[in-house]
Amino acid sequence: MLEAVGTTPLTSRRTTPPAWLVVALACAGQFLVVLDVSVVNVALPSMRTDLGLSASGLQWVVNTYSIAFAGFMLLGGRAGDLYGRKRMFLVGLGLFTLASLGGGLAQEGWQLLLARAVQGLGAAVLAPSTLTLVTAAVPEGAARARAIATWTAVGAGGGAAGGVVGGVLVDLLSWRWVLLINVPVGAAVLAGAVFWLTESRAGDGRRLDLPGALLVTAGLGTLAYGIVQIEAEGWTAAATLVPLCAGLALIGLFLLVESRTAAPLMPLGLLRLRSVASANAAMFVCGSAMFCMWYFMTLYAQNVLHYSPLEAGLALVPSSLAVVVGSKLAPRLMRSAGARTVATAGTLVAVAGFGWQSTMSAHSAYVTGIMLPGILMMLGGGLAGTPLAALATSGAAPGEAGLVSGLVNTSRTMGGSLGLAVMSTIAAAGTGSDGGAEALTDGYALAFRASTALLVGGAVLMRLWLPRAASAAVAKSSTGSAAKSSAG
Repeated sequence: MLEAVGTTPLTSRRTTPPAWLVVALACAGQFLVVLDVSVVNVALPSMRTDLGLSASGLQWVVNTYSIAFAGFMLLGGRAGDLYGRKRMFLVGLGLFTLASLGGGLAQEGWQLLLARAVQGLGAAVLAPSTLTLVTAAVPEGAARARAIATWTAVGAGGGAAGGVVGGVLVDLLSWRWVLLINVPVGAAVLAGAVFWLTESRAGDGRRLDLPGALLVTAGLGTLAYGIVQIEAEGWTAAATLVPLCAGLALIGLFLLVESRTAAPLMPLGLLRLRSVASANAAMFVCGSAMFCMWYFMTLYAQNVLHYSPLEAGLALVPSSLAVVVGSKLAPRLMRSAGARTVATAGTLVAVAGFGWQSTMSAHSAYVTGIMLPGILMMLGGGLAGTPLAALATSGAAPGEAGLVSGLVNTSRTMGGSLGLAVMSTIAAAGTGSDGGAEALTDGYALAFRASTALLVGGAVLMRLWLPRAASAAVAKSSTGSAAKSSAG
């Protein structure tokens, strides 16, 4: 039975759908959200030619989506808690689908940028509800661990599939279809969600904390803007420092307001929960190191090894499959070794892959230069992501489920945005003024070495900070549920 969460449960009277169907719908929404972070990359040259975009305008095709996505995430999570997870899922997916249609039909550059901003807003409303729907539909234990593993795999697979999907659509149709493809898929998921999902929310009569919502949205959006300016302007430019400082100041003011508000957008007590704080910190660090992998691997394949966009996407298919394998394997390992151990071990597997990739050369063979290190990187990412998501959502009250889900997505998204900006700057420094294949390879390799060092720090953080008790509780719950299921 799909249980409503909160002190005063509010649910629809419609017959509860099977849990697997709820998980499938939620994962479909998550896949669309993550796919659109990366799917436009291979279409950027075609967009520039067709719409006459400048180099900076082209960069904002990607950045506008990321900034809106990160800026509104916590607001979207809390709105789901207060106004209904199904309702916010429908609103977010509806906005996302309509914006995809508008972007695919855009005739001017500003129309495309506006559509991407609305896409990001829709994604920020949609993404937190996907994880909340999964955790609400499946009781805690082995079944929930498997469901979270599926959600993690689908999310990671969406990012990985972006290159393949984008390459196929651009080569066979046009750049417009990297956006238009979302319309029929989004419409199908919307129809299924309207018919099958049941409503749940924390119906305790609270209102949305408007001052907190405005401050955190402005703070995260401004900070994200500063982050994406790093690659274009450098760390010391005023165009970078001003928004970074302003964003941090707004977030500081948000925390001050939340400490004095009777019904805060984000109860600061959540950050005092070790499982929530440590798991989100670990996801931020891992996202900072791992998100850039797809970006640099695609550039390496095309700019150095001279693959076509489609060939570059297909070259990463084994890595995409490795994410799924790692994510699905993690719940079984968690039952015997505990969430903390699996998260740490997965990160160390990724360390091996990133370290191997940092030895790349301008003449590497596909198997040793892309496939095998890519498999290790993403197998480790899949192994680590599932226990971190489980820990991040295990210690919070049911009425805060949407907020915690938003926090998980915010940590991962902001970490990825910051990591990509920093690693791009490192790669540019390693490349220098020479744009030849050898120089590009040196820059990419330097970025992978920096990611390797960051992941080593992440593994240490997990081992020292992730709570052993919560890790054992997650594992024990999974084992108990599995035994109960077998007995039944």
